[in-house]
Amino acid sequence: MSSLRFKVVDEAFNRKADPVEIPAERPEKYYGKYVFNRQKMFEYLPAKTYEALCNAIDNKEPLPREVADEVAEGMKRWAIENGARHYTHWFQPLTETTAEKHDAFIDHDGKGGVVENFTGKLLVQQEPDASSFPNGGIRNTFEARGYSAWDISSPAFILGNTLCIPTIFISYTGESLDYKTPLLRALNSVDRAATAVVRLFDPEVNHVKSYLGWEQEYFLVDESLYSARPDLMLTGRTLMGHESAKNQQLEDHYFGAIPSRVEAFMLDLEIECHKLGIPAKTRHNEVAPNQFELAPIFEETNLANDHNLLLMSLMAEVASRHHFRVLLHEKPFAGINGSGKHNNWSLGTDTGTMLFSPGKTSKDNLQFITFVVNVMAAVYRHNGLIKASIMSATNAHRLGANEAPPAIISIFTGTQLANILSRIATSSTDDLIDLNDKEEINLNLSQIPEIMIDATDRNRTSPFAFIGNRFEFRALGASANCASPMIAINTAVSEQLTLFKEAVDKRLAQGQPLRTALLEEIRTLILESEPIHFDGNGYSDEWKAEAARRGLDCETSVPAIFDSYLAPASIKMFTEAGVFSKVELEARNEVKWEMYTKKVQIEARVLGDLALNHIIPVAMRYQSMLLDNVLKIKSVFTANKADSLIQSDMEAIEAIAFHINSIRNDVKDMVNARKVANRIPAEREKAVAYHDTVVPVMDVIRDHIDHLEQMIDNEMWPLPKYRELLFIR
Repeated sequence: MSSLRFKVVDEAFNRKADPVEIPAERPEKYYGKYVFNRQKMFEYLPAKTYEALCNAIDNKEPLPREVADEVAEGMKRWAIENGARHYTHWFQPLTETTAEKHDAFIDHDGKGGVVENFTGKLLVQQEPDASSFPNGGIRNTFEARGYSAWDISSPAFILGNTLCIPTIFISYTGESLDYKTPLLRALNSVDRAATAVVRLFDPEVNHVKSYLGWEQEYFLVDESLYSARPDLMLTGRTLMGHESAKNQQLEDHYFGAIPSRVEAFMLDLEIECHKLGIPAKTRHNEVAPNQFELAPIFEETNLANDHNLLLMSLMAEVASRHHFRVLLHEKPFAGINGSGKHNNWSLGTDTGTMLFSPGKTSKDNLQFITFVVNVMAAVYRHNGLIKASIMSATNAHRLGANEAPPAIISIFTGTQLANILSRIATSSTDDLIDLNDKEEINLNLSQIPEIMIDATDRNRTSPFAFIGNRFEFRALGASANCASPMIAINTAVSEQLTLFKEAVDKRLAQGQPLRTALLEEIRTLILESEPIHFDGNGYSDEWKAEAARRGLDCETSVPAIFDSYLAPASIKMFTEAGVFSKVELEARNEVKWEMYTKKVQIEARVLGDLALNHIIPVAMRYQSMLLDNVLKIKSVFTANKADSLIQSDMEAIEAIAFHINSIRNDVKDMVNARKVANRIPAEREKAVAYHDTVVPVMDVIRDHIDHLEQMIDNEMWPLPKYRELLFIR
C-alpha cells in the first residue's frame, strides 16, 4: 500500500469514539438556551415592547423604530450575559450557504475608552457588499451597496460568541439577492390565497401557515481519508473510484445499529441543535454504508428553513470534533445511494386545522379534498418549474437513479384517495365524501397491540407524494436550500387557490349553492390535472415514455431545465404574487447557469490534475514493473515457455497502455472543450456547452481510471478506495 494511503487508512480504522459532554439536565431544561425566543423576550424586554414585538410577528406588521431600540437593548443584555462579544446579520445569499460579518458590541465612550452598545438601527439594517455575492448582473462591481434587514419572525440566536440575527438581503435598487426574501413573499402569498378559500368553510380563520419538516441525509467520512482524497476536498464527491465488492447490496445498513463513533457524533450534534432551538428528533442509518439521516419536528416553513441552514454549518463543526467530515453532496460515491433532503410540506390554519388531513365530517373532508386537488392542479400547471426549483449540477447525479425520484414530477396519492378523486370526477351528485383516516390490521398475535394503517402507502419512486396529512417532496438535494422548492410550491399553490376562489365566486354569483360550486370546480381540476397523477413505478422506462405522452416535463439537461423559471407562465405567476419581478427571475437564472458552469469547471480541473499527476504516474510504474518481469522471464526460460508465461502480463501491459493513452487524449479533449466553452459570453449557452461537451468526457475519463484501479497493485494505488472510505467503524 502507498505510504500515505496506508497511514491514513490505518489511522481511520483505529480511531475510537470520542466522549461527549452530556448536560446534567434533561433536554427541556437547556432547549433553546441560546435562542432569543419568546421566553427570553418576556424576560429581557419591557412588557409593552414584548407585546408590540409579538403582535408584529403574529400579524405580520412592521415594527416601529422606537420599539426596535428597546428590543436591541434587551437582546444585547441577553447576548452578553450568555457570552456573546459580537453580533452579525445572518443571511442567505445565492451561494446555497449562509453569510455573516461580525461586529463587536463596542463604541467610543468619548473618554478614550469604549462602551458596549447595540441600537435599533444596528439591529434592523446593515450594509453588506451586494456586488461580491452572486447577483446575476443586478449589481456591478463598482455598485457595491446592498442591505440586510432583520426578519422579526425568525428568532436571533448565539453561535459561539456571536449574536446572529436572521435577515433578508436586497440590493440598493430593491431586488432580492437571497432566498429568504422571496420565501417570505411566497409564504405571505399562500397565506392570503389559502385563507380566502378556507373561509368558505370556516369564517373564523385569519391566517394559513406553511409548515416544513425536512429530512437531512448525509455521509460521514473519516477526516484522514477525506484529506487524502483531493476530489472530496475540492468538489465534495469522488470523481473516480471503483465500486466496493460489498456496498449496499445486502441492504443491511438501513436502520441498522449505529456505530458507536457515529452515535457519539449524533448525540453531540443533537445537544448542540437543542441548545439552538432546532427540534432534532430522529436519527438513523440510511441505505448506503456510512450514510445517515437526521430529521426534526415540523415547524413553520421560514423557521424550519433557517434551522436547516444552521444545522448544515453546525454539522461540519461538530463533525470536526469527532474527526469526521460531513459530505452533503448529492452523489459523493458512484454505485450507491446519494443524499437528498425530503421536504414534508403542509398547510394549517391559525385555528389549528391541518388542511391536508381528512376530517370527521363531510364538510371537513370537502375542505380536505379542495386543498389536495388544488395542490395537484398547481403542481401539474408548473411541473417544469417545480423540477427546476430542485435542480443543480450536484443533484443531477442523484435524480433518476433507482434510489431517488426521477427527473419527472408526478404526484402519488395512494389507492384510497385515488378512488375518491375518481368517484368525485365521474359523479354528478353531491354524495358525502367518506374518508377512513386509518384502518386496523389484525395480526392474530395476542402479544402484539393493534396496528393502525394509514390511508395511503408510501411510494419511494414518487417525487411528490401525498402521505396522509402532508405532501413529501423527495427530489431536493442534500446540499440545497429548502427555500428554493418552498418558494416555487407555495407560490404555485397560491396562484391556483386564487383561480379556484375566483371560479367558485363566479358560480356563487350565478346562484349555485356553495357545496355544488365547490364540487363542480373540484371535478374540473381533477380531470385537468390527471396527467400529474401516477401511483406506479417512477423508475421504469415505461413511465418515462408515458410521462412524455402525458405532456409532462421530461427534460434532463440541467441548464435547459432552468429555462422553466423564465417561461411566460412562471413570470406571470411570480410577478402577480409579488414574489419575484421579471428582473429578479432573469438575474437568478444567470446565477444558476453560472454556478452550474463553475461547479463542472472545478470538477473537470480536479479530475484532469488527478488523472495526469496521480493516476498515470502510478500506472506507468506498475506497467514498468510488468515489463521488467517480462524481460526477466524471457532471460530465464526458453522462448516457447516464456511466451506462455508472459501472456497475461503482456495483456495487462497492453491494457494499461490503452487506458493511459486514452486518459491523456481524453483529458486533452476535456481541456479543449472547456476552453471553447469559456469563450462563450452568454451564461446559458456556456452552461449548455459544459453540459454537452465537458461532462460526457469526464465520465469517459473516470471509466478508464476505474479500470486501472482494478488492474494496478493495491499497494501502489495512491488514493483511499471505496472499501476504505465507506466502512469506517
